[in-house]
Amino acid sequence: MADQYAQTRQDNRPAGTPVIRWEEPPEGPVLVLLDQTRLPAEEVELVCTDAPALVEAIQSLAVRGAPLLGIAGAYGVALAAARGFDVDDAARALENARPTAVNLSVGVRRALSAYQTALAKTGDPRQAAPAALAAARQLHQEDAQASARMAEHGLALLDELQPGGGHRILTHCNTGSLVSGGEGTAFAVALAAHRAGRLRRLWVDETRPLLQGARLTAYEAARNDLAYTLLTDNAAGSLFAAGEVDAVLIGADRIAADGSVANKVGSYPLAVLARYHHVPFIVVAPVTTVDLDTPDAASIEVEQRPGYEVTEIMAPQAPVTGAGGGLPVAPLGTQAYNPAFDVTPPELVTAIVTEEGAVSPVTAEGLAELCARSRRSTVGQRP
Repeated sequence: MADQYAQTRQDNRPAGTPVIRWEEPPEGPVLVLLDQTRLPAEEVELVCTDAPALVEAIQSLAVRGAPLLGIAGAYGVALAAARGFDVDDAARALENARPTAVNLSVGVRRALSAYQTALAKTGDPRQAAPAALAAARQLHQEDAQASARMAEHGLALLDELQPGGGHRILTHCNTGSLVSGGEGTAFAVALAAHRAGRLRRLWVDETRPLLQGARLTAYEAARNDLAYTLLTDNAAGSLFAAGEVDAVLIGADRIAADGSVANKVGSYPLAVLARYHHVPFIVVAPVTTVDLDTPDAASIEVEQRPGYEVTEIMAPQAPVTGAGGGLPVAPLGTQAYNPAFDVTPPELVTAIVTEEGAVSPVTAEGLAELCARSRRSTVGQRP
């Protein structure tokens, strides 16, 4: 049975502090998460003592973002192992918690493989459990390092496309430290530009579902003193038409072998607008997001979110009257189309930036070579 409880922090979380951590109190190990559904109004932590609690947190978007989902999945396997639960069952439940984000399954499988290898050697689940935890911690550290390299490569690409700086960047959804072991993916590039004095404006789409741009990216931009402006998703076209966007930077939840990019719904229309207005459309994601086993866009399963996320709004101080716990904004019984993601074809993507460098133009051959280079660079690095 899921065992998850909340605790409110009395202090302010410093910028850059990880949003996920492993703790070992006397009553047993736990995984502590910053509940992202409560931001920016309040900083509340969720304490998960088993895999079902973590699955619930993943599905509710309390913990989210492709790289962080991979880290969370790995820690979830370690949690099951450390507490003596069925590790295989926990791994299956975690891997299926959200179908589109490939990093989740990557993290789960990596920790599970470490656990199974140690179990085969020792025959004792208690002795095998530390191997899963070590794998999760290693993945956590690698993601932080990848984030820094993505920021470096991304800023170099921006400066190549627009020498002299003054970048006006449009971003979608949330891609900062809330989704990463480091400072993020696309947001990390904008942050690097800001620190270098070369960011003129960060345009922040509000982003469905759950307004993750308005609530989370604006929260991170404010904490890092970026010059930013929030806009509704359907106002982006007027920005392009006015010549106010120099580049679009987004993250990704899965990149197919042909370069098709699944990202938060609304990304594809931005790519179309960017192409029409001759604005670079750049995807920033770790190599682990590239899934060579998914051949193309048609093979990507797109998660469908509950309709009440569209038909209701969440207002914590208001009385709950809707089925989903919010205030109804549509007539009772209204059906809603609410995909969490859409898929952008590779021909609309200017470049895919990873910790191993950028692929441009985006081709199957280029991505395959990038992944091969990444595998070669990690040989002998993992314990």
